[in-house]
Amino acid sequence: MTFPTGVAPEARLLLTGRALRALADGYVAILLPAYLLALGLGQREVGLLSTATLLGSALMTLAVGRWGHRHSQRRLLLAAAWLMCLTGLLFAGLASFWPLLLVAFVGTMNPSSGDVSVFLPLEHARLAETARGDARTSVFARYTFTGALCAAIGALATAIPQLLSEAGMTQLAALRVMFVAYGLTGVAIFFLYRALPDHQAAHEQFKPRPLGPSRGIVVRLAALFSLDAFAGGLLVNTLLALWLFERFGLSLAAAGSFFFWAGLLTAASQLAAPRVAKRIGLLNTMVFTHIPANVSLILAALAPGLKWALAFLLLRSLLSQMDVPTRSAFVMAVVTPAERAAAASFTAVPRSLAAAASPALGGALFAAGWLAAPLIACGGLKIAYDLAIWRAFRSIKPRH
Repeated sequence: MTFPTGVAPEARLLLTGRALRALADGYVAILLPAYLLALGLGQREVGLLSTATLLGSALMTLAVGRWGHRHSQRRLLLAAAWLMCLTGLLFAGLASFWPLLLVAFVGTMNPSSGDVSVFLPLEHARLAETARGDARTSVFARYTFTGALCAAIGALATAIPQLLSEAGMTQLAALRVMFVAYGLTGVAIFFLYRALPDHQAAHEQFKPRPLGPSRGIVVRLAALFSLDAFAGGLLVNTLLALWLFERFGLSLAAAGSFFFWAGLLTAASQLAAPRVAKRIGLLNTMVFTHIPANVSLILAALAPGLKWALAFLLLRSLLSQMDVPTRSAFVMAVVTPAERAAAASFTAVPRSLAAAASPALGGALFAAGWLAAPLIACGGLKIAYDLAIWRAFRSIKPRH
């Protein structure tokens, strides 16, 4: 993968780490509801575990933003990798709801289509140091492209449990193997990130600090991001997979194929995001690609059959994530370099907290038989967010 001139070599390490995490997240988000149902749990429990995962990630990200500047980002990334390892192994070894709920809360499991883990603000802050201006937008686009592409490839791994079952393994044991693989991915990331240089001492003038002059901007962004995240939490990938299972009786292998193609479309859109942003600006790219994506989601909820629903969902996948690299680049551009880690954390925390409240609501709506409601609510709230953020920040210019 080529990079624009002036991009630091450590960006490759960060992108490789993102790729490994996305591969594991890609299949875990789809297998999670199947695994919980195989353990004898229900739709409400799927929603509650998704909520616990997002809530725990939010609190951990808040801790990084509040106290993380006291430690090197490299050390925090290594600790997060070990936490990922423990999450996978404990999920594979436990069978009762309450212990699994606790692991979901303190661990790194990701039930969504995006990245909500404690890795996110740490990697964003390091990545922002590797480039400036348009080059930074391109680097963030590669970061999100890598995540989307590898998550798509990871979705194909949902066929592995079926292959293991055909070889004589029970379905539950086959699903547990996949969570062990998730844990081992954390070990691989640990050894990868050991090669990262420690910038804490080398760049004292840009040493991470709490929010200061950019606090007002970050607070406003965080408030709006929370609305977007609450809406997205109503339909994280785990719940979208559950919707496809319940609404159309889709098989696990067919769901994996759908998420693969959806992920490929999302990945392709990431490459277009920097070019679009260069022409119309970061904020306009965030807003005017997001609105038609959410209209497509509402149409999918109302679709009369599987083919139409999948078509609208694929169209949504092509457009809905173009705001991710541009949003990340926008946040990094409107704060000072020393505030980047804190800004990444404090814009991520409300997103995770708001998103944590809604999966349980989405699961409850499914359990009540209102299968279309989470999709329609998600699309409508996201359109409201798009209009609000465009109005609030259309006059804000990047600092650098």
